[in-house]
Amino acid sequence: MKGDLAESMRAYRTEQFIVVEQDGKFYPLEGLSWDELLRGGDVHERARAALRIRAIDFDPAAVLAPIVSQEVWAAGVTYYRSRDARMRESKNAGGGDFYARVYDAPRPELFFKATGRRVVGPGAAVRIRSDARWSVAEPELTLLANPQGEIVGYTIGNDMSSRDIEGENPLYLPQAKVYDGSCALGPCVLLTPEPLPKSTAISIAILRGGREAYAGSTTLHELKREPKELLEYLFRDNSFPDGVFLMTGTGLVPGDEFTLESGDQIRISIQGIGTLANYVA
Repeated sequence: MKGDLAESMRAYRTEQFIVVEQDGKFYPLEGLSWDELLRGGDVHERARAALRIRAIDFDPAAVLAPIVSQEVWAAGVTYYRSRDARMRESKNAGGGDFYARVYDAPRPELFFKATGRRVVGPGAAVRIRSDARWSVAEPELTLLANPQGEIVGYTIGNDMSSRDIEGENPLYLPQAKVYDGSCALGPCVLLTPEPLPKSTAISIAILRGGREAYAGSTTLHELKREPKELLEYLFRDNSFPDGVFLMTGTGLVPGDEFTLESGDQIRISIQGIGTLANYVA
C-alpha cells in the first residue's frame, strides 16, 4: 500500500504552502517549508501527512518552481540522438569525438546547471542568451534526490542551451548552459521511490505564432544510462544538504536549421508527471 500511495502523490510548491495531490484531490501541507520537506526524514511519509487534512480547491496552474535552496545539475550525452547532435555542432572546433567518447565511457558527463534563483516555474519566461545565435530547449526527465543521494521524486526540466556557443568550443559549455532564466522546472514533483517505467513518454512542442514550429517525442527506453548511476557519480565527493535536482539529458534535439525566438511557446510533457509550459522572453 505504501509504494502504491507514494507513486500516486504529486507535490506542488506555492507561495503559502506545499500542496499534495493524490487521486485528483489536493491537500495542504502547512507548517513545513520546501527545504524542510526535502531535508528531514522520509519525504514520502512527511508528504503523506497532508492526506489526513481536508481537501481544498486548488489551481495547479498557479504554482512556483519546485526549488528553493537546491542546486540543479545536469547530465549530457545520455541519449544516442544527443551524442550525434553534439558531435556535429563541435566538429569544426576539433571536439567532434569528445562526445562519442563520453557516450561510451564509464564516467558520465555531469555539469552544474543552476541555482534556485536562476530557475523559473510553469508559465514563466525562459531566456536565450543575448550573444547566442542558435538556441534550443532541451526536455529532460529530472531527478530529485534527498541529502542521502536517494531518488525521492521526478519532475520535468527544460535545459535551455546555446548550441553555437557550446559548438564553438566544448570548454564554453558553462556559458552555453548557465545564465539567468536558463532552466525551468515543474509543474510538480512526482513523489515515488520507484523507477519510472522504460515506456515513459517524453515529448516537446514549440509553438510560434500559434503554429507548431517543432515537435518531438521519445521514451526512457532511449536513455542509455540508468538514473541511479548518474546520481551515484554526482554524489561522489559532493554533498547536498538541501537535496539536489539532476537533469538526465535529452533525446530530443531539433534540426540544425531551428533556433528559438522571442515569443515562442514551449510545452514539455512527461507521462505521469504532467506538462511544463513556458515562453521565451
